[in-house]
Amino acid sequence: MTTSGPHLSVLDLVPVRSDQSTGDAVAATLALARTADALGYRRFWIAEHHNMPAVAATNPAVLIGLIASVTDRIRVGSGGVMLPNHAPLVVAEQFALLEATFPDRIDLGIGRAPGTDPVTSWALRHGAGGVTDEAVSRFPEYVDNVLAMMEPAGVGLALRGREHILKATPAATSVPQIWLLGSSDYSAQLAAAKGRPYVFAHHFSGSGTKEALELYRSTFQPSAALAEPRTFLTVNASVAPTTEEAERLALPQLLQMAALRTGRPLAAQRVVEDAELIVEAGLPDGHQELIDAMRSRWVIGDPSSARAALESLAATYDVDEVMVNPVAGAFAGGDPRSAAAREQTLTLLAG
Repeated sequence: MTTSGPHLSVLDLVPVRSDQSTGDAVAATLALARTADALGYRRFWIAEHHNMPAVAATNPAVLIGLIASVTDRIRVGSGGVMLPNHAPLVVAEQFALLEATFPDRIDLGIGRAPGTDPVTSWALRHGAGGVTDEAVSRFPEYVDNVLAMMEPAGVGLALRGREHILKATPAATSVPQIWLLGSSDYSAQLAAAKGRPYVFAHHFSGSGTKEALELYRSTFQPSAALAEPRTFLTVNASVAPTTEEAERLALPQLLQMAALRTGRPLAAQRVVEDAELIVEAGLPDGHQELIDAMRSRWVIGDPSSARAALESLAATYDVDEVMVNPVAGAFAGGDPRSAAAREQTLTLLAG
């Protein structure tokens, strides 16, 4: 990887194309992770989404284990685990075990949003007796619980007049690096108060990044885990030998995001040629304007212009690391167990 410019990392949602099965999509993600590892990318994070026809990242811990087992040096983590969906002990156990197996390579990014629709959120955790609003309101407490239970000494739990020691794993020697994630001021304030690293979802939100990072930095309280603020930037990217090709490869994901943000039914991610036919047939009212607005915030272009755009973003937000979500789609007839254009994006950005 080129030594100039910000460090580069990868965010992956494990997209499922119309020419793929779930198994194919996972195989493509493993190939993408091996490429990122070989190119010198700093970290590879998996998102959490549920009940979506074009996203297979339903279980970050399982995917992290698969990815870490086929890579050598890259840090692997969650971007993020949506904590209100899960019992804190389960998350602590999963990531303590991952850290024990792959020491000093595991990141635990924690988010507060559900990452799904209300019905699926209920089925994930709350069908077993929990209440969605309660889980969200107790998010700071749940974060503390996860952190404490992963420590080698564990945490004391008072129950029926006795204290019980609760550990996520019997003999921990290290803990994952814990990050707080968000797309609003809430997590920025919480991360600052707890002295933890923080990431704003710039790739998804596209607005409010500067304000959130300023709030985090200005209110940061040093902790035993972190002496000063630490953050990076996330961005969607499609890079190809020519800008024209990069634009074509970005189109399937742009259509997906337009459908998501306008409440239209979602489908598996289309191949480029099918996406182009949809545009030629005419988009619903307002969709082209929405696509144009998203495109302006994404990094889409040839290698030179894309790297320059990343350097500009890093300078604008004063970060030394950019996490790229490679959104390039696929042309018809490609290998369903690979994501050639996504790997191309990483290769061309690495220089």
